[in-house]
Amino acid sequence: MSKIAIVGVGQTTCTRSKIDTFEEMVFEAASKALADAGAEIGDIDNVVTVSNDFWDGRTISSMAVQEAAGSWGKDVSTVEGDGTFGALYGMMRILSGSFDTTLVVSHMKGSESIMNLITNAMFDPIYQRGMGIDATSAAALQARSYMTMSGATEEDFARVSVKNHGNAKNNPYAQLPMKITVGDVMASRKIAEPLKLLDCSPIGDGAAAVVLSNKKGLKRFRKEPVWIKGVAHCSDSFTLGYRDLAKSRALKEAAQKAYKMAGIKKPLKDLDVAELYDAYSYMELMWYEGLGFAPEGKGYELIRENATGMKGELPVNPSGGVVSSHPVFVAGMVRLIEATLQVRGEAGKRQVKGAKTALAHGINGPCGQAHCVYVVGA
Repeated sequence: MSKIAIVGVGQTTCTRSKIDTFEEMVFEAASKALADAGAEIGDIDNVVTVSNDFWDGRTISSMAVQEAAGSWGKDVSTVEGDGTFGALYGMMRILSGSFDTTLVVSHMKGSESIMNLITNAMFDPIYQRGMGIDATSAAALQARSYMTMSGATEEDFARVSVKNHGNAKNNPYAQLPMKITVGDVMASRKIAEPLKLLDCSPIGDGAAAVVLSNKKGLKRFRKEPVWIKGVAHCSDSFTLGYRDLAKSRALKEAAQKAYKMAGIKKPLKDLDVAELYDAYSYMELMWYEGLGFAPEGKGYELIRENATGMKGELPVNPSGGVVSSHPVFVAGMVRLIEATLQVRGEAGKRQVKGAKTALAHGINGPCGQAHCVYVVGA
């Protein structure tokens, strides 16, 4: 495969409710990514936008932001899913041989949506929607299933929330930087057993963008490239009952393919930092296992030992993760941006010293139905 690099990144702050329009957020993120790359829109051959009609409340929602992304006179593609999948499609457009450079932009205004109604619509219309199941109640089922399989406790989930909200205090883009305790999480309002308010990610608004290039296109940019060393994605069954919710077969498959491509043999030792999509606190522990950081059913041991803290063996979510900022469809791209900043040594107060190889992860669908894994490095 031809080598693809990330040469520009840009993100807005994530807040509970922005007065900015979709177009204004996209323009801000795209402009920041181009400026970061030392480029202008004329240096971009192809634009990929990431959005969703349900969340945006309009048909063909991508049409509303294409001009703000600088797509006039350019080939435009659209992805309805997480930003990591949008970036993957941007890579594919370059690898097709038709383009040398691509700008990928993702946006979300969760404040203008009703999460439980929208996520209810992703379930089977005959047997499941009528029960009122949504993303959070489905996640609660998965959390309980994982607890039964592994022996992990609600306090273990709370430790993830404490770590990530604490890390967010070093991230100027984060929505919920907080110094909290396990007791605070345990005392927070029950949302769906066993998940409590501080186990759940917030509703948020934001946008993000990345500039991708092959070797030929690099001469257009001033920024040193961060190379995508490995990338893979995999999807499990749509129907929850067809899956073992306590284990992530799709993540394991995607991770193994990305690791093979990147030459990663022992991820806990070979990676310097990881940014994971923790929409709910328990997910981080499950993803440890799917990514090979811990044996199956033993992810909770890493959080108990603080192995994934900022000074641990493998820092996970130094940005604060998704549990601290969750603009849907943007959050995965932010993981890729944060991994890139870590490799560059430009992550500010959240920088992991000496980080050279980073992992970024995104998900689509209920309970992590589909996963996309990147390994990036200098």
